[in-house]
Parts: sequence; structure tokens; C-alpha cells
Amino acid sequence: MAGRRNVDDDITDATLRLLRAKGPKSVTVEAVAARSGIAKTTIYRRYRDRREMLSAALSRVTSPEPLTPETAASERLQWVIRHAVEAVDGGIGFGGFAAMLTEEDPEFTALFRQILVDQRAALESVIAAGRVDGSFRADVDGATLIDAVVGAYTAERARTGTVAAGWESRLFDLFWPAVRP
Repeated sequence: MAGRRNVDDDITDATLRLLRAKGPKSVTVEAVAARSGIAKTTIYRRYRDRREMLSAALSRVTSPEPLTPETAASERLQWVIRHAVEAVDGGIGFGGFAAMLTEEDPEFTALFRQILVDQRAALESVIAAGRVDGSFRADVDGATLIDAVVGAYTAERARTGTVAAGWESRLFDLFWPAVRP
């Protein structure tokens, strides 16, 4: 089992490296095999095609670990900020993000948008739980909060070419007074 995990991790790593460096059109079974050193036959035993391979890789990076019910409100907001940008930062990269916005590869765009629906639902459920238990204001709109976080992240990267150290903390300091009761 440990050997299989390493192979799957290697396939995922190669898939994501290609996606981040060259965009979704560069992610083919042949390219992943060349990048990872894993035989195409091994990849095809695990994944029917490029779409399934991309889906598996992207699902790994956009599936946040759940919070415990005892998590403090401030930690919930920090978790939302961290995971709202994770799909871009730790997943598709800005090359994949640009390809998605331009719909350069419609199959990838459709696939990634569907994966984002699931990630967003997990994030919104944390915000909704905070509204229910009173740790967030009752009128906090989860979708708008997530959009604001991702928008701020994208703007920071576009403006400076990078995301500065301490960005998450600064964003938390901006949003915390607006969401706490």
C-alpha cells in the first residue's frame, strides 16, 4: 500500500507541476509519465484519461481538513482565509488560474469549476456554523467573504508579482472586526 501511495503522489506532483508551469494543455498522460518517470501503463491503470488524472490531483489540493466544533472564531476565519486561496496558491497556480479565466482549455475550466463548488461549500459551511453558534455575525455572507479573500489575494499577486509575507495576517486584521459579533 505504501508503494501505491508513492506512485499516486508522484503522479499528482507531476500533474500539478506541469499545470502550474505550463497550464492545463500541458497536462497529458505522456507528459506526466515523462515528468514523473512512471510508465504510461501504470498511470492508465489508475486513471482512464487526462481528465480523471487532473481531477484526482486537483481534488487533493482543494479538500481542506475539517475544523473541530470547538475551534475558536478567530481560528475559523484564519482557516477560511488560508483555504480560500489554497486552490490557486497550492493547486493550479496562476498559470492554471489564467487559463481558467480565459477558458483556454474548456475541459479543464469545467472540471476545475466543479471542484471549486465542493471546496467553496466546505468553506461556506464553516462560515455558516459561525453564524449559527454566534461566533460570526448573523449577517455575514459566506460567498461574499470568500470572494473578497480570493479577490484580495489575486490583486496582491497581480500588483506585486508575489504575495508578501504576512498577507494572511493583514487580511485577517481587516476582516476580523467585520465578521465578529
